[in-house]
Amino acid sequence: MLARRLALFQRLHTVGSSTKAAAKKAHRIACNHQLITQNHKNCFIDRYPLSQAAHRRSIMVGAAGSSAEEIESLRQQVEDLKTELKKKENEHAMVAPYSRTFSRAMISTILNSESEGLSMVGQTLRIAGWVKTGRVAGAGSFAFLEVNDGSCFANMQVMVDKEVGDEVGGLKEITPTATCVLIEGELAKTPEGTKQKVELKARKILHVGSVDPSVYPLAKKKQSMEYLREIAHLRPRTNTIGAVARIRNALAYATHKFFQDNGFLYVHTPIITASDCEGAGEMFQVTTLLGEAEFGAHEPVDQAELEALRAQVAEQGSKVKAAKEAAAQDKENKDLAKASKSEVKTLLAMKESLAQLEEKARVIGGIQRTENGSIDYSKDFFGKPAYLTVSGQLNGEYYACGLSNVYTFGPTFRAENSHTSRHLAEFWMIEPEMAFCTLQDDMQCAEDYVRFCCRHLLDTCRPDLEFITKMIDSDAINRLEQVASIPFMRLSYTDAIAKLEEVEKSGEKKFQFPVSWGIDLQSEHERYLTEEVYKQPVIVYDYPKDIKAFYMRLNDDNKTVAAMDVLVPRVGELIGGSQREDRFDVLEERIQASGMPLEPYASYLDLRKYGTVPHSGFGLGFERLILFATGIENIRDVIPFPRWPGNANF
Repeated sequence: MLARRLALFQRLHTVGSSTKAAAKKAHRIACNHQLITQNHKNCFIDRYPLSQAAHRRSIMVGAAGSSAEEIESLRQQVEDLKTELKKKENEHAMVAPYSRTFSRAMISTILNSESEGLSMVGQTLRIAGWVKTGRVAGAGSFAFLEVNDGSCFANMQVMVDKEVGDEVGGLKEITPTATCVLIEGELAKTPEGTKQKVELKARKILHVGSVDPSVYPLAKKKQSMEYLREIAHLRPRTNTIGAVARIRNALAYATHKFFQDNGFLYVHTPIITASDCEGAGEMFQVTTLLGEAEFGAHEPVDQAELEALRAQVAEQGSKVKAAKEAAAQDKENKDLAKASKSEVKTLLAMKESLAQLEEKARVIGGIQRTENGSIDYSKDFFGKPAYLTVSGQLNGEYYACGLSNVYTFGPTFRAENSHTSRHLAEFWMIEPEMAFCTLQDDMQCAEDYVRFCCRHLLDTCRPDLEFITKMIDSDAINRLEQVASIPFMRLSYTDAIAKLEEVEKSGEKKFQFPVSWGIDLQSEHERYLTEEVYKQPVIVYDYPKDIKAFYMRLNDDNKTVAAMDVLVPRVGELIGGSQREDRFDVLEERIQASGMPLEPYASYLDLRKYGTVPHSGFGLGFERLILFATGIENIRDVIPFPRWPGNANF
């Protein structure tokens, strides 16, 4: 309605003042828009109190020549409408898209605006969230609340007068930590020298989710990370985990943006697989056999009955033999031939019964076994052994060898009985695969991706990073800025070993794990190279084939493979990748040398038979990227609900 009025006055403004035709045209336009009906006229007059005569004259612009005062009056009304329209649009934009029922504005919309909220001073707003801290002041005449809704690190300070608090049970009802509130009030400028530029003066409290502070598990004092893992459902309300969650979100967004902007397709690879990508055998098995064993009906087999049936089968076999011999001696005797066939039929039926009983007898602990004693997976859900995936790489390669550049980003699983601060049973992996890509291209992609993520964090998560730098790792921001701005060092595995041996020989550093060519670099070696020797990220390439996976391309020296690891300060290995083996015969030999059957990898080998292509890729453990960015010590604190041996809570 407001926009239609504005359009009308804009048209009226352009109407000439010297012709009757122009006046009639203005009148016709007004009629067509139904703006001269009594209701619209009354509404307009109520809002802008012109005289009735002046209103009629404004419609009949140009009938006898409009005066300058009338034109100026109309122009002012247009400007007033514009101002009102802009105000309404701003108020609408402030409300969170899917909280319109509550007319709630996100705190980040206010505090992260260009003016940090100053341009909104005087507006009536609603904010909602959980009380971080609250205190009654002024001898009980008012209270201050620090409210956070998770949209940003900063809290919104809210001042609540006693009269407003009394409407919901008193100020003490809303001051306990973790109380959930929805508050309407006027945004006001804070006094000079205060941390925030604005605060909310509460007029009414529309919702209170009460908390009993005597039993609330999260006290105001600092809690240990170990304790917070025990209450993982509440730890998002803490400053640290809240900051980590926003950093994790930003890195996930940056991941998709980087690959999408560079022409990659996002591919969803399966979580359930029948192949072991890494060849390590540390996989979680997926089966329905245990459920059937526990809840299914399994009658035990009487061994005496089984032996008796075996004896009967043997005896019947003798009868068949005798009947056949008799029939053979007197081929003209049809009765003997008929008796022989009858004995054979009886034997076959008895053998079938025996086979069924023997199969039943091979049910051990409720699980069916084969004749050699192994588990009979033909009875399982998938008809074969199945596992939770340790990597989406192989499936990613299938799509890369038809669509060029793809990436996966999803959960992976490792049944490694490890309790270290660097291992999880469930974690997320980012795995791009690229056709017509060599190891050099692969290393460049990995470097560009990591640097892009660092820059994105610095640009979008500065308050969270400042908190992390202050409370967790004083070097966090400097480390991100360094990685974002400095090209990565490239170093062959052989040269890296030589450098570490030189350091150890000089007595400069004594490593827990001795250094020699052929070892798999440990975290202490990787961190020493990045933090002490080169003081920057390092990409180590061309590793010994015996310590790398079967799918990595064998180099011409027949000793190393075209593999690479991206090493970064604080974490060590962040990315592992390689050029994939694209030669059928070499790959087949490598699979067999790894002690794995060829059958599960038949489709993987097919890629080398039907239009093979040089291709490369890498994998990055997403949680390790967050460890690098935040300096958090334990990987269990950078994933919402960590899984490790003995723990699958929440």
